[in-house]
Amino acid sequence: MQTEQELKELVKQKYSEIALQDSAANRSSCCGASGCSTEVYNLMSDDYTQLQGYAADADLGLGCGLPTEFAQIKKGDTVVDLGSGAGNDCFVARAITGDTGKVIGIDFTEAMIEKARINADKLGYNNVEFRQGDIERMPLGGGVADVVVSNCVLNLVPNKNNVVKEIFRVLKPGGHFSISDVVLVGELPEKLRHVAEMYAGCISGAIQKQQYLDIINANGFTNVTVQKEKAIVVPNDILSAYLEPHEIAAFRNSGTGIYSITVFAAKPAACCAPGCCS
Repeated sequence: MQTEQELKELVKQKYSEIALQDSAANRSSCCGASGCSTEVYNLMSDDYTQLQGYAADADLGLGCGLPTEFAQIKKGDTVVDLGSGAGNDCFVARAITGDTGKVIGIDFTEAMIEKARINADKLGYNNVEFRQGDIERMPLGGGVADVVVSNCVLNLVPNKNNVVKEIFRVLKPGGHFSISDVVLVGELPEKLRHVAEMYAGCISGAIQKQQYLDIINANGFTNVTVQKEKAIVVPNDILSAYLEPHEIAAFRNSGTGIYSITVFAAKPAACCAPGCCS
C-alpha cells in the first residue's frame, strides 16, 4: 500500500486530470476518477441543478451528496468548503450567505483552483475566494468559519483525524459542519483496498462508518447526526477490472455496504478544554 504522501500525490495527479477534462466525462465516470463503466449512470453524485447558485461550469460531478442543502447556512455566514474543486458547492453556499457573507474554498490541486477562480470571475462574485492548500493544514486562522462543508473529499485523505482536528480549529465556537462522504459497513475485498485507481475513485479510501463517526466525536464535536444516507452500488463492469467473477459474487454476498452519508456536527459554543476555542 502506498504511503500517505504517495496517496496525496495520486489524488493531486488524478484531480488535475479531472480539472482539465470535459464536465460530461466527469459526470459519467466513477467519482470523476476515470471512465470506468460502460453503463450510463451517476455512481455517487446528487442532482444540484435545482439549487439556487448552481453553476453548470462548476459542476464536475465529483460529489456524493448535497451538503449545502443540510448545512443550515445563514445570511452573512462565513462558509469554508473543503476540496472545493471547480467551485460548485461554494457558489451554492454563496447564494445562501449572500453579499454580506464570505465563502472560502480550499483545494489541493492547482488546476482546480484555477478553474474555480475563472468560474467565480465569470459570475462576478467578489466574496468567494479559493485557496490552494492541504486540508490537513488549512491555510486559515482559527475560529474563522461559521460553517464548514465538504463533498466526497475526506475519503481521499489518508489521515482523516487530522482533517477533523483542523475543522474544529477553523470553526468559530458554536459553529458547525455538514459533510457528505463515502463510508463502509463491512470490509472491502483486499484487491479493492489496495488498488490506487479505486482510492482516487473514492471507494478504497473510505473507512468504516462507525470509525468515521467515532473520529468526529473524539475531536470534541457535539450533536453528531447522520442527516442523509444512501447506498452506493458499484456496477459489475467496474468491479471486473479488479476482481474475478467468483470474487464479485462473494463481494455481493458478503453484506459489505458502500454508503454516502451526510454528517452534521457542532463545535461547542464555549468550553475549558485546551485548544477548544483556538
